[in-house]
Formats: sequence, C-alpha cells, structure tokens
Amino acid sequence: MDKRTSLAVPSTSPGLAPFSGEWTYEKAGHLLRRTTFGPNPIQIEDATQKGLTGTLEQLFVELPLPEPPLNSYYQNDPYVPVGETWINAPYVRTGDINTQQYRNFSLRAWTLGLIFDEGVSIREKMVLFWHNHFGIGNIPEPTYVYIHINLLRTYAWGNFKTLVKEVTIDPAMLRFLNGNQNTNRAPNENYARELLELYTVGKGDLAGPGDYTTFTETDVSEIAKILTGWRDFGYYSQNPELRPGQIFRPQLHDSSTKQLSARFNNAVIPNAGEQEYKNLVDIIFEQEAVARYICRKLYRWFVYYEIDDATEIDVIGPMAQILIDHDYEIKPALWALLGSQHFFDILNIGPMIKNPIDFAVSAFKQTAVTLPEGLTPKYTFLGRVFQFIGLMEMTYYNPPNVAGWKAYYQEPQYYRTWINATTLTARTQLTDLLSTRGISFGGQRYGIDVMTLLRNLQDPDDPNAVITGLAKVLFPQSITEAQHTVLKDILIPGLPDYEWTIEYGQFETDPENSDLAISIESKLRTLLQYMLVMPEYHLS
Repeated sequence: MDKRTSLAVPSTSPGLAPFSGEWTYEKAGHLLRRTTFGPNPIQIEDATQKGLTGTLEQLFVELPLPEPPLNSYYQNDPYVPVGETWINAPYVRTGDINTQQYRNFSLRAWTLGLIFDEGVSIREKMVLFWHNHFGIGNIPEPTYVYIHINLLRTYAWGNFKTLVKEVTIDPAMLRFLNGNQNTNRAPNENYARELLELYTVGKGDLAGPGDYTTFTETDVSEIAKILTGWRDFGYYSQNPELRPGQIFRPQLHDSSTKQLSARFNNAVIPNAGEQEYKNLVDIIFEQEAVARYICRKLYRWFVYYEIDDATEIDVIGPMAQILIDHDYEIKPALWALLGSQHFFDILNIGPMIKNPIDFAVSAFKQTAVTLPEGLTPKYTFLGRVFQFIGLMEMTYYNPPNVAGWKAYYQEPQYYRTWINATTLTARTQLTDLLSTRGISFGGQRYGIDVMTLLRNLQDPDDPNAVITGLAKVLFPQSITEAQHTVLKDILIPGLPDYEWTIEYGQFETDPENSDLAISIESKLRTLLQYMLVMPEYHLS
C-alpha cells in the first residue's frame, strides 16, 4: 500500500529550495490532493494552466467565514424555525436531548458540506489539521463546538501564537481539559501538560527525573497555577441574552509569582491577572522547539510521516526559521513547503494513505457525484455520509484522544492505521455503491455521473485517453503499461479501440439514444468500480 516502504534510496531534493522543475498535470494534481479534498479533472487542469505560484495564490485566498449551520428538520424548537441558524439560540431546557441532537446533526452535516464545497482552497484541510492538533472531542454542546471550530477556521493559516492564546481560554477547551476546574486551591494540570506536550514544544527525550528535554514537571505545575481562574459560561444556556464565552475570576486565580525551569530560561512570571496566560504563551514561544514541533506536524500532514536526519536539517529547520522570522504566521512557512523541490520530489508523490474523510469525499468529488438539492435533503444525505465515514474509523469532532488521530503520531504504523479489515471493507462498500447502483436516498439514487466525468476528460472517444485521463485524476502517479492493458480489457474486453470510438461517436450524434447511453455507462461503471478499489486509489 505504501510505495516508500520498498524504496531504499532517500530523497535528494534540496530542501526548501523553490520548485524549478517542469510544472505538469501530475504535479498540479499532487499539490491539490494534499491541500484539498478530492480535486476533480477541471480543477487539476486549471491548476496546470495557472502554474505553481498561481495555484498557491488561489489556495491561500482569504475567504469570509461561512454562513452558520441551519436547523434542517426539527419542528419543535421555539427559538429556531427550520431554515434558520441555531448558533445564537438558547435551549428550551438544559440538556434537552432533542434540541441537542438536531443541532449536533446540523453541525456535522454543515461541516461535511463545507468540505464538499471548498473549491480550490487549503482552508478546510487546515481546519482539520488544527482539529487534529488540539484534539478536542466528546463535547456534546454543539454551540461550544461551533465556536471552537470557527476559531480554528479563523486562524487556518494565521498566527499560531495568537491561536494558542485563543484556544487556551476557548470555552470548549476549558471544558475538555478541565481548565474550568483549575483554581488556586486545587490547580488542575491537564491543560498545562497538553499545552507543552502536544500543542507547543512537544515532549522530548527523558533527560532526568521529571525532565523531558523541552519542559519539566515543575513547568507543568507552575503553568497550571498561571492558568487558574478561567471559567466558561453559557453551557446549554436557556438565557436568550447569553452567548457562550469565558470569564476570568480573580478570586480563583493564583496571584503568586511563578518561575519556570531552565528549559524556559528560568523565566519569572509575576501575577498579571487575566493577562497572565498571554505572557506565558509569549515565553513558551521564545523556544525554537515550538517552531520545529509544529513544522514537523505540518510536514506529516502535508508530505509524509518519515522525518529522517536529512529532512530535519534541510526541511524542518529552514521551515521553522521562516516561522520564527514571521512571528509564527503559518502561511509563509507552509507556502515555502508546498512550493519546494522537496514537496514535489517523486518519492513524496503518492506515499500517503488518504484518511477516511479525504478518501470518502474524494470518491464523491472526483467522480462527479451530485448531492441532493434543498436544505433538508442535502443535510440528511450529508449526515448519512458523515456516519458512514465513521465506519472507516474517523469521526469529525470525535478524535480518539487528546493527541488526535493515531495516523499522525503513532510509530511505526502512522498512515497504515487507516487500513484494516473493517475499514477496507467500508471503503470498498462506498466506492462500489457509487460506481454501480448508487446510494438510495429520497426515492432517487446518487452515484457517479459517468457521462459528465467522461466529457470532462480530453479525447473521450479514445479508450486509451479515457483510461489515462481517469488514472491521472484518481491516482497520484502514472499507471504502468501492464495496468493500462488490464484496465482496457475491462473497458472494452477483447475489442479493438475503434469499437469504443465508433460507439462514443454515435452517442455524441444521438445523445437521446438510451441503448447507446446504457452501453457506454455500463462499460465505464465497470471500469471505475475496478479503479476505485485499486491500491493506488487509497494513496495521495
């Protein structure tokens, strides 16, 4: 499944040097597969014409925040009619299960809809990156989750330092890691520990008792004191005037002077009340380890999980320096990575196993599957797709633990975590449904629009061009001659090429001929069903 496991020759590309090779359809497809969810043939061709710089500019275009999620079906919410948003609405009673359920359903369908409708933008890939980085899960209050995810979306490629400050007192995070229970009489160390170990400097090798190279146990206990006094409010609020937020309670704050360890240059942090947490974050971000840690995570998200000594020196180091030089603005460092020789090295094209969200959405978007129209049908359909992705062992808003999904940190499996007997079956079930009879919903079936997909290819009247064109969209690298032969035998078994050319030409002349349409569609569906279960389709 992972082509790089059999490749003994390491990459020789010169780190973050700007890419200077030939800009091709394959290179454009590689960039879009890593930065968006399932680019289609038109988007890849457009990126090929725009060039690398033009495509990067499009990926990083600043966008307004999306319109909020809507009530798509629930009739009994006195504050939110169907078709309107619930994000500022109170609950009828605390923990009302029906209101909670429909709003959570709405949030999930809305989220998946944003991914489907992303266009050529890196934003949704970055939102999922940050969601994995901060690892919040099991927060049942949908308004809290909406506020949190919009925070991540606001800073998608913005300032990492500012984002950490905002997340530190975010209502959902205060609940998730018990910051709302952190007092001067009983400091709670949960968030303090993860702030260091998972969110900023990372946990280095054990250097001594309670010393992890990048921080110490003393730092954890001192930081817990610094963060005392914050509370969230508005959890399942029944007050129409009260929107969820956070508040600082001075009487619960440890007002003593705190001192960090030598890992933070023995920094002394005097009492600064509600501003103290910001001073703390500024001190943490003085450490180069922060830049290197987040750059490694970005590398594993966008390039590959293996970071050898050469990559650490030639890629992570320079990338971290760009981040530091730009005061932790993510965009310049990420732009340098995505526009580098290293990113487009042949060894980095295709070794990543798609995560379930990427796999499922790609199966829809790359094959011209049309979604139902109308608020209720679309949300309901997206809700079902959301649940189906869960069978592949990835559920948005519910990462398995505070560290996120194992595929991005757990050695030695990393991306291979996504593939097992259960998840592979679910993946195959999805692509088989889309390529054959479609997904039954509302009295209709939603599957691959094979004729639209065919017309979006160059030279659809040439069976060789059809196979090559589909492979260029669906697979990260070119197929072999042997694979091409097998695929052509599936498309036109035992027939000469001109048979396809004649049949397609007749259809173009007489598009209302149902017999011709059925014949061509049947051949294409059989071909696509096979291609979508090939190992290459699981790769990015």
